[in-house]
Amino acid sequence: MFPFILKRLASSLVVILIVAMFVFGLTAVSGGDPAVIFAGDDPSPERLEAIRERMGLDRPVPVQFLLWLQTIAGGDFGTSFFTGRPVLTLIGQRVEPTIVLSLYTIVMSILVGIPLGAAAALRPGGALDRFLSGFTSLAFALPGFIAAYILIYIFAVELRWFPVQGYQPLSEGLGRTLWSLTLPAVTLSLIYVGLLARTTRAAMIGVLAQDYIRTARSRGANTYRVVVHHAFRNGLNAVLTVIGLGIASLLSGVTITETVFAIPGLGRLTVDAVLNRDYPVVQGLILIFASVKIAVNLTIDLLYRVVDPRVAQ
Repeated sequence: MFPFILKRLASSLVVILIVAMFVFGLTAVSGGDPAVIFAGDDPSPERLEAIRERMGLDRPVPVQFLLWLQTIAGGDFGTSFFTGRPVLTLIGQRVEPTIVLSLYTIVMSILVGIPLGAAAALRPGGALDRFLSGFTSLAFALPGFIAAYILIYIFAVELRWFPVQGYQPLSEGLGRTLWSLTLPAVTLSLIYVGLLARTTRAAMIGVLAQDYIRTARSRGANTYRVVVHHAFRNGLNAVLTVIGLGIASLLSGVTITETVFAIPGLGRLTVDAVLNRDYPVVQGLILIFASVKIAVNLTIDLLYRVVDPRVAQ
């Protein structure tokens, strides 16, 4: 196990370095001058040059990249061009809503999607299975922002069960936080509930057709034991994959939902940084998102070996 972890960590560092090169190169050739935005209307050439020098934009791109790597290696992601504050400080102020929203969405998706898929697998072609197929198709086809506005109109405007927009921090109580994030979490969970349910159904149908399942049933094993201890456990690898992909995608893919619901998370920070051409913030966010995805993938790989020892062979 330990050599496997070391090997994956080494490959992860290489991937992060490649991502860093790609991100820095992309921002360097994306066009636009951050100094122009920062300087305001009708700046003089001397003022623009002074701002570029202060931002380090007057140096060659390879030099800028090496200096950026050096600061990152020291735990410093640089300073925002737009606000003049450290990038990590800005990210730290916005990370709570995104993490809470992502975890809320994942938990909601697991609690709904897995039981739904397991129940559908027990009766293929039944009413629940047909409903699941239609729900999944609708969830995949419906754009997230359309689903968000529909939920806002029904549950916030008409029924007034939840707030239209905004975020209540954890300091005001977990209940108020979850209440403010319920509609965004439902919006995000629609596609993941469908994906988890379909994956669970497909994995369990394959396992339920195995000889040892029929043997367990012939020996009088009840449905719960057959489903949980035999079918679900042996089909868990595929479900773990979907959960891992969901976590990684949510942490970096909540931009639209956070914008619609005015949630001050990392998604909104990313949008603001892109619009302001705040390169250090954009680079830091993408690098952190990539690192989180790599960490989640490594965790899922380790869970594979715990759930199914045959993976390690």
